[in-house]
Amino acid sequence: MFTKKRLWVLALVFLFAFSLLIAGCAEDPVDDAPDDDAVDADKVLKVGVLGPFTGPAARTGEEFKGAVEMAFNRVDNQIGDYAVEFVWIDSQSDPERATRAYEEAAVRDQIDAGILNWHSSVAVAAMDVAARNQVPHFFGFGATEVVNEKYESDPEFYSYWMGKTWPTPSKLTGAYLETLDEAIEEGLWEPRNKRFAVYGEDTDWGRSFGAAIASDFEAAGWEVVGEEYFAVGETELVPLLYSLRDMDASVIAGTVATAPSFAAFIKQAQEVGVQSVIIADGLGWIGEWYEMTGADSNYVLDQIPAWTTDQARQFVIDFEEEYGFTPSTSGGGLAYDQASFFIQVAEATLAEHGELSRETLYQYGQDTLWTGGLSFTDGIIMEEYMYSPDSVPDPVVGEGYFIFPVIQYFEGEGKITWPAVWKEADFQSPGYLE
Repeated sequence: MFTKKRLWVLALVFLFAFSLLIAGCAEDPVDDAPDDDAVDADKVLKVGVLGPFTGPAARTGEEFKGAVEMAFNRVDNQIGDYAVEFVWIDSQSDPERATRAYEEAAVRDQIDAGILNWHSSVAVAAMDVAARNQVPHFFGFGATEVVNEKYESDPEFYSYWMGKTWPTPSKLTGAYLETLDEAIEEGLWEPRNKRFAVYGEDTDWGRSFGAAIASDFEAAGWEVVGEEYFAVGETELVPLLYSLRDMDASVIAGTVATAPSFAAFIKQAQEVGVQSVIIADGLGWIGEWYEMTGADSNYVLDQIPAWTTDQARQFVIDFEEEYGFTPSTSGGGLAYDQASFFIQVAEATLAEHGELSRETLYQYGQDTLWTGGLSFTDGIIMEEYMYSPDSVPDPVVGEGYFIFPVIQYFEGEGKITWPAVWKEADFQSPGYLE
């Protein structure tokens, strides 16, 4: 039994606890209200970033990672009230490994969207994974026309590959021919013959570029005398270069997506004594290309954008301070722009649909991005990134949109030789041809 004294103590305890409860309820409710700008702990946007983070093109993967982090840091890694979480999908420059990694990201990690990728062959393979899992994948770099052909074979199924960063090679390669034609007309270069040869890595990208530029030169009356392709990552290229030298072509053209292979090609071409104008599309795709090639890259032609604005040059400074190496325009610069473009897409999707998910991002991409209703004009490389019903899955190409100047390298610096409106220097006939 409770005594009167114990009942009195219990009553006091009860009254004290009740007073605390009342005091808590009386506090200003505004002080405890959630901040409208705060991230909801339950709302997460999972973004899968597809890139070669290991393997022969790992240097490009480093640029991708840094560029993506810098773009999303600008918005504090949140889209509205969604926290952004990255899933880094390592392609290892291998289509089979890339598809396994992508499948895992889609099924186990439940990514809401994918962005970027480097190799064309990886893009062709990953398209099926994205479509099968209904993951909208934005702005893959894979340029090959095989991506376009695959999309056109079943536009509804493959529409989850939500726009390429890079157009098919045939939309850009003609600039090399124009550069050399102008040099001939202006008396800056006289080719010993009109023989043309192709080289490159044995991938969808390498062969797409080779076929496109060979078609350009053949249509202009040049004789295509041979093609030489080699495996991804190959660095012993002397036998292949002897074959190219023996073809006696005034121009050889090709592309390689792995830096060690491209550097080896350029250096060994001089060792073997190749007597041709060399078109090396993408040599400058990594920031340290000159450290890898040295003066052997002099007179080489490339097609690559430049850091032309204060905003772009500041990006380079910030990137170097943060990551300790120099980004390239085509790797780091374009990846930064496309990550920023995706942020704009996600923000617009949230504003229109009220939520971010695979379904809403895909719907916004189809309804607005692909119809030209949204473009990106705050980039550091191109003036404007845009899609249209006539261009998809490619971006709109042309002056003011996606366009690459032709440059010629001298002592590690690229001088624009085409188009005339941007020209910094005339084409120079290679010293080893004199």
